[in-house]
Amino acid sequence: MANTRSAEKQERQAVKRNARNRAVKSRLRSSLKKARTAAEGGNADLSAGFSEIDKAAKKGVIKKNTASRYKSRLAKSAKRASAK
Repeated sequence: MANTRSAEKQERQAVKRNARNRAVKSRLRSSLKKARTAAEGGNADLSAGFSEIDKAAKKGVIKKNTASRYKSRLAKSAKRASAK
């Protein structure tokens, strides 16, 4: 339980941020799942997945290098699937 007004405000802000981050991360996971299945199926349209990754990185939910790694792995799997 918060003792001071500033601690109470910080707690309210943390709850808001937590909800926002959870929503962004959930959207990211869903779009990554869709992009992965599309890439494995041979559909090379990765722009929606890349866009969602970039949005999550911009909002600070994932770090820049993590976003880069996700995009790299997604492109790699798409290239591997299209080569088959």
